[in-house]
Amino acid sequence: MKLSAAIDNAMPELVAIRRDLHAHPELGLEETRTSAFIARHLEELGYQVATGIAKTGVVGTLRNGTGSRSIGIRADIDALPIQEETGVAYASTKPGLMHACGHDGHTAMLLGAARALAERRNFDGTIHLIFQPAEENAGGAKIMVDEGLFDRFPCDAVFALHNEPNLPFGQFALREG
Repeated sequence: MKLSAAIDNAMPELVAIRRDLHAHPELGLEETRTSAFIARHLEELGYQVATGIAKTGVVGTLRNGTGSRSIGIRADIDALPIQEETGVAYASTKPGLMHACGHDGHTAMLLGAARALAERRNFDGTIHLIFQPAEENAGGAKIMVDEGLFDRFPCDAVFALHNEPNLPFGQFALREG
């Protein structure tokens, strides 16, 4: 199956994941429900899962083949202290909290990538999926690094993602560095 067909097939589940996360936002270093949700999905896909990094961070590791190279792919998971006023059916259930910056989408995208990687396994080496807490206000990346993230999960390169609502659907942009 082509990757685009696999993505099309997975889209209803990914939309449901994003909406679930959107309805249950959590502030940085308090993302306990979100972390458990992520860990459960990764375990179901066959990833080795480490939790509690920077309190609520999660890393899912998948190995394939005999290659010694490794990459990391990172998404942030926290929400903001903003009252949601969208009126959507999946609006925040927590007064004063919302995924206003799209981290629910980032998490859903990385869980979608986790699924595609686990199903296809067309790589030789190790992939670490890094779900970072507290991107907005509490310095979650620094906490993860200070706690030994890359000692425990060495990466030859790390890629991060962020949504960009102004880009047309199906397009992406890169930034050097």
